[in-house]
Amino acid sequence: ISTSRARQPHTYTVTSPPRSMAEGKRTRDKEDDLPVYLARPGTAAQVPRQKYGGMFCSVEGAYESKTLDFDALSVGRRSSRSSRSSSGGGARGDLSRDTEGSGDTASESSDTAERASNPGVQITTAGGKERLQNRDDPQSDRLLIKGGRIVNDDQSFYADLYMEDGLIKQIGDNLIVPGGVKIIEAHGKMVIPGGIDVHTRFQMPYKGTTTADDFTQGTKAALAGGTTMIIDHVVSEPESSVIGAYEKWREWADSKSCCDYALHVDITDWNEGVKEEIQTLVKDKGVNSFLVYMAYKDLYQMSNAELYDICKYVGDLGGIIQVHAENGDIIAQEQRRLLEMGISGPEGHVLSRPEELEAEAVFRAITVAGQTNCPLYVTKVMSKTAADIIAQAKKKGNVVFGEPISASLGTDGTHYWSKNWAKAAAFVTSPPLSPDPTTPDHLISLLSSGDLQVAGSAHCTFSTAQKAIGKDDFTQIPEGTNGAEERMSIIWDKAVATGKMDENMFVAVTSTNAAKIFNLYPRKGRVAVGSDSDLVIWDPDAVKTVSAKTHQSAAEYNIFEGMDLCGAPVVIISQGKIVFEDGNLHVIPGNGRFIPCKPFSDYVHKRIKARKQLAQVRGVPRGMYDGPVYDLGTPKAGTPSASAKTSPSKQSQPVRNLHQSGFSLSGRTTDGFTKPNAGAQIDDGPRRSGHRIVAPPGGRSNITSLS
Repeated sequence: ISTSRARQPHTYTVTSPPRSMAEGKRTRDKEDDLPVYLARPGTAAQVPRQKYGGMFCSVEGAYESKTLDFDALSVGRRSSRSSRSSSGGGARGDLSRDTEGSGDTASESSDTAERASNPGVQITTAGGKERLQNRDDPQSDRLLIKGGRIVNDDQSFYADLYMEDGLIKQIGDNLIVPGGVKIIEAHGKMVIPGGIDVHTRFQMPYKGTTTADDFTQGTKAALAGGTTMIIDHVVSEPESSVIGAYEKWREWADSKSCCDYALHVDITDWNEGVKEEIQTLVKDKGVNSFLVYMAYKDLYQMSNAELYDICKYVGDLGGIIQVHAENGDIIAQEQRRLLEMGISGPEGHVLSRPEELEAEAVFRAITVAGQTNCPLYVTKVMSKTAADIIAQAKKKGNVVFGEPISASLGTDGTHYWSKNWAKAAAFVTSPPLSPDPTTPDHLISLLSSGDLQVAGSAHCTFSTAQKAIGKDDFTQIPEGTNGAEERMSIIWDKAVATGKMDENMFVAVTSTNAAKIFNLYPRKGRVAVGSDSDLVIWDPDAVKTVSAKTHQSAAEYNIFEGMDLCGAPVVIISQGKIVFEDGNLHVIPGNGRFIPCKPFSDYVHKRIKARKQLAQVRGVPRGMYDGPVYDLGTPKAGTPSASAKTSPSKQSQPVRNLHQSGFSLSGRTTDGFTKPNAGAQIDDGPRRSGHRIVAPPGGRSNITSLS
C-alpha cells in the first residue's frame, strides 16, 4: 500500500557524498523537477533524472542490461531497479520526500532485497510498521484499490476501484484520480462487499445481568471477521414501552458502535398501545422487522391468535415478521419432567428441546404467515427437520426466509454431554445445537443451494461466571454463543473451500441477501458506484486458527476453539477508512452510523403484493334462497333438542334398537335376566307370540325391483 500524488510534482532532497567523475570531482545537491509525462513506467510516482555532465560525460548505468521487466510495468506496481551505485564509484545518499498533513508517512522504498543491494539508498518512513490509515489526515478517505477481483452476488471481474467521502466513486481500468490517494495493491485478491450480520445481541440485559460484549467489543469482533454492518435486536420487557427500549438501544449503539448498524425490535407483549408504537417505528424510526417468540412460556411467548394478529398488522405496514420457532408449551412440560428426574446439567437443555419442537413451530409459523400473506423470516435455524420444512415451503411459493447461524453451521450439540460443565454450558443457546453431527453439513448444503438465504451469528456471549447462574438448574443458564468474528470464515471453509458454494453465493449469503431482505440494497451488499465503501479484501488461501486468546470478543470461551478455518480478510474498509490490516484493528468507538431500514422492500414485498391481488376473496353472486328453513325451536320427534342434551329433566324416551335380537343361547332374556333352568332346551319356556319385523337387519328387500 503506497501513497501516490498523481498530479503534483514530488520534491526529493538528495544528499550525497563527493562523487568522482571522469573530468574530476564535483558535488551536486540539486532538485530536479520532471513533468508528469516523464514519470517512470508502472507507477504514478515521478523519479528525477540526475545529470552528471555534458555530452561526453560518463553516464550512470550505460553498460547495464536494458531488458524490459514486463512484470514491473503492470499498472500501479513498482519496478525493480538494478544497482547503479557501483558504476559511479560512490554511494547515493538518502532520499526523503516531503509529505502533507500530520499523518503517517507512506513508504516509497522498494523491497528489502533492493535496499540490500543499495545499502546507501534509504527512504524515510514512519518508525516501525507502516500504518495504512491516518484518520486525522484530510486526504485519508481517498483510497484506490488496484489489481483486485471484484466479486458481487451475480458476477466477478477484475477492475480498479476508487472511493472518496465514504462512497465508491469509480470502478474500471486506468482511473483518473486526484492527488493524495492511498493505493492498496490487491494483487488479484477478492474485493467483496462488507459482511452484514443480521442477528446480534450486544449489551443485552438478561435476567439481571448483561451480555459480555457491549457494542464496542461486539462490533470490534464483527469487523475483525469481515463484517462491516450489524443488525441488533431490541428487547423490551413485557408491559414496558417498545419505543423506550428502542431509544435506549440507539443511545448505547451511537456512543459505542465501531461500524454501521440497524435494529430489529422484539415483540414481547401485544395490545393496542404496542400496535401504535410499532406503526411509529415503521414510519418514523427506520425499523421494518419485528421478532415474535413462540417459546419462553409465561415470559415472551405469543399465542397462535396473537401471532396471527401480529403477522397481519405488520405485513400491512410493509414490515417483516421474524419468529423464534419452538413449541414453548411442550418445552415447559419437558423442563419440569427432567428436573424432577434429577437432570439439572446443560444436557437437560437439549433434552427438553428436541428438534421436533422446532420443526413443529416452524411449520405452524409458515402456516400462519401464509394465511395472513405476511413475509416470514425464521431466525436461528438449528436442525435438519426445520430447515427442510423451510425449503419445502419455498418450493411451494411461500415468502419465507431461513437463517442458520455460525454455531449451527460450524459445530454440533454433542458438546452438551461434556464432563466439563463450563464447556457444556458455553454451547447453551435456543433452539439448541442438534446432537446429530451431520446437521452442519446439511445446513451448509441448503445454504449453498439457496433454500436457506442468510447466515447470521446470533452473537450473544456470557462469561463463565454468568453461565454459572444455572449451575444447579439448566433452565437458568443464560443462553447464547459467540460467532460474529468467525461467521464469514466458517462459511468459506465449510462451503466454498469444499466446492459446495461459489464465491458469488458466498457474497450473497454473507451480505447481499440480507441487504435485499431488509431494504438496504444497493447502498449495502454490493460493490458498485454510489454504494457505501464498506469493502473487504478477502484472501481465500489464508488460514485462521480460532482461539479465545486472540479473538476480539470479551467471552472467556470460544465454541470454535482450535478450528483451522480457510479464508480470512486481510484488509477491511468501513465508511471509506481502513479499519483492519495485518490482523490489527484501527477503530474508534462511536463511529458507527444508524442505517434506517425502510418498509416495503422490493425483494420481499413485490411477491406479497402479487399474491394479494390473486388471493382477493370474492363472494359468489346468486339469488335469494326461498325454500324451507329448518326451525331449531321445534325439533323432530325422537331427536333430542340441544337443551335436552344438557338438561337431565328433559331427557326423551330411549329409542329401541330394532337390530337387537331377543334370541340367546345362554337362556338370557332380552331384559338381561337368566332363567332358572337356563341349561334346558333352547326353546324351553313359554312360547311367545310371533313378532312382525318392521325393519329387519340389512333393510327391506324386493327381488322384483331394482329401484
